[in-house]
Amino acid sequence: MAQEKQWQPSEQDVDNIARVCHEANRALCICNGDLSQPTWDEAPEWQKDSARKGVRFHIRQPSADSKRSHDEWMEVKLRDGWRYGPTKNVDSKEHPSLLPYHALPDTEKVKDHIFAAIVSGYVTALRRKNFG
Repeated sequence: MAQEKQWQPSEQDVDNIARVCHEANRALCICNGDLSQPTWDEAPEWQKDSARKGVRFHIRQPSADSKRSHDEWMEVKLRDGWRYGPTKNVDSKEHPSLLPYHALPDTEKVKDHIFAAIVSGYVTALRRKNFG
């Protein structure tokens, strides 16, 4: 019996998916009146790394729901020294989304849904391209 090939993304794949996720998140922020998000090209490296970590999480855990995605993001942020704050402040590492998933406004929850959907769609396309 032939062994099924295991597709693994390249670092460029991860970076490309993270870029799309970041820009989708930025667009959602703009729709909600938040103009603070830089473009991917202007984003600091820590912000890009956060998106890459989210992409890798969804590749490893393709059936993870939005709550689990948020929980994973929050665990990473807390480990990196971030804490809850009423407004996002990079210097003091405060973020208003460092709350349990159920306490997030719907405008924040939708970001987790879209992030996961982008990763899923991109990975599906890459697998088809590589394995038919």
